[in-house]
Amino acid sequence: MSSSNREASVASEPEVVDDTASTFHSSLSRAVHARRSEYVRPHRIRVKIGSWNVAGRPGTDKDLASWFVEGKGVERRLDSKLAGMDISAKQDAAGTGTDGSSTVQQSTKSGTGSNIQDDGSIQQEDGEPSVRLLGGDKIGLYVLGLQEIVDLNIVSQTFYSDPNAIAKWQDALEAALPSGYTLVASEQLVGLLLLIYASPEVAETISNESTMSVGTGIYGLLGYWGNKGGITSRIVLGETTRLAFTNCHLASGHDQASLDRRCWDYNRIKAQSKFAPINTGGVSEDEGDKLGDEDFAFWFGDLNFRVDGLPGEDIRRILMLHSRGEYDLNKKETGKSLSDDGVIILRNNDDDGSEGSNTPGMISREASFDNGRSDENTELPDPDDFVPDPHDDPASLQATLDSLLPHDQLKRMMKERKAFHEGWHEGPITFLPTYKYDVGTVGLFDSSEKQRAPSWCDRILYRARADVDKYHRKCQDEIESKKKDEEMTKLGIDKASDDESVLFDYDPATDSSNDNLPYEDNAYEYDEYDETENTLEQAVTREGLVDRIQLDIYTSHQRIMSSDHKPLVSMFTLDYDAVVPELKAKVYAEVAKEMDRVENEGRPGVTIIVDGKDSAGHNKTSNGSEGIDFGEVGFLRKETRFLTIANTGGVSAKFSFVEKNSISDDDTNYPPWLEYKFVRSSPNDESEAQDPLGDEVALEPGETVNAVVEAFVKDPTHVRALNDETAQLEDVMILRVADGRDHFIPIRATWIPSCFGRSLEELIRIPREGGIRAFVKERGKGGSIHYDLEVQKSSPNELVTLTQAVESLAVRMVADENMLENAKVPRDKAGWPFDKSSWQTTDSEDHDELRAAIVEALEEDKPILEILAADTPTLKRFEIVSEVLLLFLSSMPDGIITTSLWAKIEQLLPSIGDGKVAAMAEERRSAMLDILAGAPYHNISFVFLTAAITRVANELMPLTTDELQALHSGARKPGSLGQRSLSFRLLGSGPSAAASADVAAAVQRRVAWEKRAAQIFGAAICRAPTPATAKERRAAEDRMRGVVEIFLRRAEP
Repeated sequence: MSSSNREASVASEPEVVDDTASTFHSSLSRAVHARRSEYVRPHRIRVKIGSWNVAGRPGTDKDLASWFVEGKGVERRLDSKLAGMDISAKQDAAGTGTDGSSTVQQSTKSGTGSNIQDDGSIQQEDGEPSVRLLGGDKIGLYVLGLQEIVDLNIVSQTFYSDPNAIAKWQDALEAALPSGYTLVASEQLVGLLLLIYASPEVAETISNESTMSVGTGIYGLLGYWGNKGGITSRIVLGETTRLAFTNCHLASGHDQASLDRRCWDYNRIKAQSKFAPINTGGVSEDEGDKLGDEDFAFWFGDLNFRVDGLPGEDIRRILMLHSRGEYDLNKKETGKSLSDDGVIILRNNDDDGSEGSNTPGMISREASFDNGRSDENTELPDPDDFVPDPHDDPASLQATLDSLLPHDQLKRMMKERKAFHEGWHEGPITFLPTYKYDVGTVGLFDSSEKQRAPSWCDRILYRARADVDKYHRKCQDEIESKKKDEEMTKLGIDKASDDESVLFDYDPATDSSNDNLPYEDNAYEYDEYDETENTLEQAVTREGLVDRIQLDIYTSHQRIMSSDHKPLVSMFTLDYDAVVPELKAKVYAEVAKEMDRVENEGRPGVTIIVDGKDSAGHNKTSNGSEGIDFGEVGFLRKETRFLTIANTGGVSAKFSFVEKNSISDDDTNYPPWLEYKFVRSSPNDESEAQDPLGDEVALEPGETVNAVVEAFVKDPTHVRALNDETAQLEDVMILRVADGRDHFIPIRATWIPSCFGRSLEELIRIPREGGIRAFVKERGKGGSIHYDLEVQKSSPNELVTLTQAVESLAVRMVADENMLENAKVPRDKAGWPFDKSSWQTTDSEDHDELRAAIVEALEEDKPILEILAADTPTLKRFEIVSEVLLLFLSSMPDGIITTSLWAKIEQLLPSIGDGKVAAMAEERRSAMLDILAGAPYHNISFVFLTAAITRVANELMPLTTDELQALHSGARKPGSLGQRSLSFRLLGSGPSAAASADVAAAVQRRVAWEKRAAQIFGAAICRAPTPATAKERRAAEDRMRGVVEIFLRRAEP
């Protein structure tokens, strides 16, 4: 979709260095960067941006030199700003830029002038000076954006770019530019073309050029076509300042759909424009820039925004009167304009003795531009000599423009935050609309059959980094303000404290209401008294340097007649801090020499400090060689300790953690109960979110970094080993310092025996009072519980506690649903609250804390519902308790249905998972109970669990007598419940059809819930051999589900 005919002459990316040299270059670059004040100096350049939709017209390239480089084609009296300038040689201040040199030039010729006729043609007359804009070698950067350089009506050119078109325009521009100007970027996207040229002095300071294009045209098989879209080029100026230039052509059309499409085009170009990472001194940034990351951005082209809300014929008629000088009949109009020829008179206020240097296109800001003139002989001007403000003159062109601009779509979209609202600025519009004219005329608007309304379709916008930051701050302020208002409304004090807030809470220093006026309600209302066009925009670059930009000129070239659009130009003065290569080379050599000396003096070394707690829970700081003691660690209870690692050596140190068994390997497998990360935030501030830095960290001498080490036992297999004392919470972590010595950090913790991860035969031998912890304390030792001990209960007390809590919460959930408006049972989610995919509260901040509290209550034989705060929503408590119940069942090594019992089930009931639940339920239940009779404690636990699940189902999915009859009548028929046969038979026809439909829906929900719950609990309690194939696995899963499902179906009423 896009192509480039010639490669840019400015180098973009240095060659990537190898990994061995990367470390040295990274440290060297940081050290050199720290001394940037020694090699950075202020500079100034002028940037000239031109935009023109050439409409695919032949011969338009012949006009490029005259308007873009030479500055010709400006019609002074059709631009209210230029018309008000005194450009005589006696007036030094007219049109001057920030360096004192004029951005507007004059030329005179005694022979002819020009007068615009009714048809837009020019009649030459005598007399007045003509106006030209600054150009030639006084510009540091020429940026040209063209649209429709090919005929977009030709289908083939919508797909492919024409390299000949690029060559034609590059040749035309290069022929016009002074010698020595270098091509920086050249990119074509079908009809779009972006060209950037730099003066010799500026070109050598440009790096990291990255250009990309985004198509937004008609969507086809190859994506979005390039007949509409944007081209964006990013450059870095002086190694410090990032500039982005976007040339675009947005969707055309005057209707609302076209306006919406233009906004969509803008947002797509903005979102898709991403650049290559910046590479400085051989070190690349991790990620590439996107639009919004630059220091200064310029967006220009045929934006196609129209003037709406006014009759097009009225707009054309009024503007034509102005173009012919017939609008103000009381004012004598000379009708004179200027010729294209003449001598250019360029004024510069510099003295011959001025310090500093001025180069073509790049001027040092250290130069003095003071003419040293004394005001002693200066006479005050006569008040009658002042030119009246055109905004105050209802017959002036500017007054007419002021009346049209409130109807400009672009300003409205900016105000409504639909496009170009993120800090974009535009200079004052003092010129006629740039579209649409009859080709070959100066001021004759569209006389074709369509008679399009004149509009400012062609625009040039700009912004600084500060503008983007202000926009984001304002958005954040609005969010916080809205949140505060909502909180106050809930508390009923949204209006009660208005007076106090005004009197006592107002802080002028923090009032940001005027920080960025473009975002206020009337920010984009056209202000006829706005005189801010010369205001400096300031940006703090990523390097921490302060740059400034000023808009000097924003106008159209009315007398360029080869297209139906008029060319548009903006001229900016950019003050920035740039790297001086000679000074940087000197600093670089000094830093490299010093680093070599330090590196040769010794190897890197670090010191480790452990910030933790002692056995009493008090804060304690110790040397890393003493290790980390986590104290007591329980199941699902996270314990955290902090390390502070300081580079106490004389050279840069790079280090990372390695596992003790892989000292000579590159493995990074850590113990399952240990996790670590390097973070930026202080280890003493546990309330702040820790910002991870990655697996490897590099420190300069004197720098420190923090590491968080967490002990978190969550694997049931590990829990079983810890309970049996076949595993210990002991390990050694190794901090490996590159080119230095390894640091060994012993890690230890004391395991708290848990009821999780124990077999049913062990659990029934734990006394009823005090739980597993009291039992271990009484025995004076941990380890497994021998089967020769006396049985204390027929079913594990933990299972009883959890199932009772689940039943109680089910009742409470239904009660809350009946009493509270926002408490709804999610009956549409089959298996809730046991299906983890249906859980709604697992992402809450206190989820892990509540889960650990329930586990601890079970281990201490405490009522778990009393552990959970009363203000905790019932739905959250219900889901967490259900999660712990499933975790408890899954952690039992032999489950409730042991491997031996499962073998008998597969032998005697091979078809138990065939889906025929109700039809053969009674027979299969009897067979299952016979099998389980050989393991009475497992039998009791199984029946107890399935009965509890059934009670939960009856609470959450209750069935009426009619629904139960429908359930069992459907089960006695061939086929399964919930199939079309049941639904069709129940629905029937007539008045009872609706009631029958409700019955069928309720039955189907209940059947789906039972099936999903049986699937979940079957996998949790059954211990089957691992199947060899996927088919065998599915069959085993069906049988597990069937084992539970036959016990969940209620008997017939």
